[in-house]
Amino acid sequence: MDSDSSSHPTEVTVEAEGWNRAVTDPEAICRSAVATALRVVGPPGPPAEVTVLLTDDAAVRALNRGFRGKDAPTDVLSFPAGPRAPGVPTDCPWPLGDIAIALETSARDAAAAGKPLADHLAHLVVHGTLHLLGYDHEEPAAAEAMEALERRILADLGIADPYALEAVP
Repeated sequence: MDSDSSSHPTEVTVEAEGWNRAVTDPEAICRSAVATALRVVGPPGPPAEVTVLLTDDAAVRALNRGFRGKDAPTDVLSFPAGPRAPGVPTDCPWPLGDIAIALETSARDAAAAGKPLADHLAHLVVHGTLHLLGYDHEEPAAAEAMEALERRILADLGIADPYALEAVP
């Protein structure tokens, strides 16, 4: 994985201890995935700050219910911070937003797709980071563009195309 994670401050909180048992060094995976995504498609200028919360289904379900009105867990949620506040010096890092990832849902999805959880975690962080940057997958063309970026970023991280793996019977 790309080791240049220092250019973008990324705070990773492992709230669900199961992440440390399920994946070797989940914090490093998250930092590398954010750094690579921002290097490939991030905005020019000062570093962007991202916060990643590695938690469980119960916590993500509560966030999903509170912020999206959906009373169910999901694998990843992204919370963009919005544009840079007026008057902030342009050489200061700016908060891009927060990402929350649920262990149980992510582990089930990775197992069902035959992917290592570490690779799936990196994919979810990349996916979440792209959402923070304004990408979405609501329309087919937007989904194709976002998936193409994910493939490119994951390839830079040395991770196989997750969409090709889904197509295997």
